[in-house]
Amino acid sequence: MEAVATLVFVVALIAIAFDWAHRTKIALGGAAIMVVVGIIDEEHAIEAIDWPTIGLLTGMMIIVALSEPTGIFTYLALRATQLSRGNPVALVLLLAFVTGFLSAFLDNLTSILLVVPITLLIADILRLPPVPLVIVQILASNIGGTATLIGDPPNILIGASQPELSFMDFIVNLAPVSFVTLLVVSGLLAFIHRGSLRADPERRKEIASLDPARDMREAKNVKRILAVLVGTIVAFFAHSAIGVEPAVVAMVGATVMLFVAADDIDDALGRVQWATLLFFIGLFVMVGGLVEQGVIADIADRLASVTEGSATAEAMVVLWSAAAGSALVDNIPFTTAMIPVVEEIQGGEFDDGLWWALALGACYGGNATMIAAAANVAATGILDRTGNPVSFLRFLAIGLPMTIVSLLIATVYILLFHV
Repeated sequence: MEAVATLVFVVALIAIAFDWAHRTKIALGGAAIMVVVGIIDEEHAIEAIDWPTIGLLTGMMIIVALSEPTGIFTYLALRATQLSRGNPVALVLLLAFVTGFLSAFLDNLTSILLVVPITLLIADILRLPPVPLVIVQILASNIGGTATLIGDPPNILIGASQPELSFMDFIVNLAPVSFVTLLVVSGLLAFIHRGSLRADPERRKEIASLDPARDMREAKNVKRILAVLVGTIVAFFAHSAIGVEPAVVAMVGATVMLFVAADDIDDALGRVQWATLLFFIGLFVMVGGLVEQGVIADIADRLASVTEGSATAEAMVVLWSAAAGSALVDNIPFTTAMIPVVEEIQGGEFDDGLWWALALGACYGGNATMIAAAANVAATGILDRTGNPVSFLRFLAIGLPMTIVSLLIATVYILLFHV
């Protein structure tokens, strides 16, 4: 059964990578096969699902969906553009940092879905090529999302599986290196694209005349919605001190948001990305099947034999293998599979350095290819629908070098502070 479990999981990963069908269908199909053929029984399949992760994702989806109509996200993007005064280097840096900030405190997929349409509008007004700007935002979303527990799906998975790691632990250990990485990568991208991003002076005046706060002034219940949004973020910071898990914080925030902002409960819940949640459930069951059949333990043993017990080697293997795996397939399924591997490597003694290595590798590796992260797929899909297609090789030519630069920064950080 071990070979069958491995085959089902590998085929599912390949199918997701090459987009043979919708990834939710593939994940649920793989999970169903594992249960039907007896790789994992029904009881253990239900136990394999990480319900805190599902709760955290659901809560954040509701909060973001109900916050979007306030116009706060549009305000941030337009204000950043006005501050740049049409200067291409400043524009790239400001859009990158706005996207990175939003990704840290919402999630990178949601942030991309919010900011890319605004960026396309800005590019149209300034008569700038939209592809470089959107690629900058894709990379910034994955890097910025690395900074917090809720910013990137790999971090959500790691945080939910390791109760020893609090929201503040993620901030303290990952936010500084994420900030440095974002600064370096966005600076390099601004330099690379400086020749193609030149705005007409008249167009700059048009952007300057826009009113970023208009939507916020016209939005319904904006003060109450923003109060709940800010309160939820504050609660994430304090969750360890008050003894409440992140999933509970998200669900309480979502419930309060429904009371203050959802006139139509069916419409509000309809904005939840149920396909994404079911995708996670299918993945959890498939990984549970690998655990049940001992596949994960075998992989951990092989990695441990390569590192020969060296803490430095273990951290480097986890960091770079997580990046390589996430670049080849979506970083969500790869992180799901890697969590039990890291648990096996660390043995009975908790080692937070291994978890930061996994988070950095999985999140940064998500920038290497178009298929490496959900945000990449969503943003390039928007570009394609608007007549600005991005080929796999064009994305790779930018994403891969920036990923290597990011990983080198992460390597130095791990070596200096966590081994």
